[in-house]
Amino acid sequence: MIKVFVADDQDLVRAGAVATVNAQPDMTVVGEAADGEQAVRGAASTRADVVLMDLRMPLLDGIEATRRIVGSERPAKILVLTTFDADEYVYAALRAGASGFVVKDAPVGEIASAVRAVHRGDSVLSPSVTHRVVEQLLAFAPDPALRQAGAELLSDRELEVVRLVATGLSNAEIGERVFLSEATVKTHVGRVLTKLSLRDRVQIAVWAHRHGLAR
Repeated sequence: MIKVFVADDQDLVRAGAVATVNAQPDMTVVGEAADGEQAVRGAASTRADVVLMDLRMPLLDGIEATRRIVGSERPAKILVLTTFDADEYVYAALRAGASGFVVKDAPVGEIASAVRAVHRGDSVLSPSVTHRVVEQLLAFAPDPALRQAGAELLSDRELEVVRLVATGLSNAEIGERVFLSEATVKTHVGRVLTKLSLRDRVQIAVWAHRHGLAR
């Protein structure tokens, strides 16, 4: 059973997230928080596996809360809950250690799948937000690692996976598109990260856009 902690200062949003999680047969909500300080304490005391984290909260924002939870003795995986107008904070949260992000009004199935994905160690990029995050990153000074290698280092299959990662698809969704197992897709993503000296799926998406492999 996946233990999920929900942190959001909006009562209705938090209640919706709680209902979504508790409706799943393989996960349960172990605690709630309305501010970042409560989130840090609660994630530790409940020994949560995954924290659904809002970014804009009082007392302590979701970015710093993420940093503290990820840096704790028993870190939980962080899945950011975001809205379109909070995009400017998403990459900062990923840099702080979040495993991915999903929009608050995403379908129930998408949120549940995202929780499962980060719990098993994958990254999650919500397709409806990924392109906006990439646009922001392309507009500012890039990480030098993004320029270290070219497409010639990747196999045709790896290039295909890169294009699909850049659209925000999960490993399972990519597997369905290219008729590969989720585990095989994960292996390809790992090889891409190693070959291109990149840290995460967001950097893969940015790299793909820089090299004309994605729109």
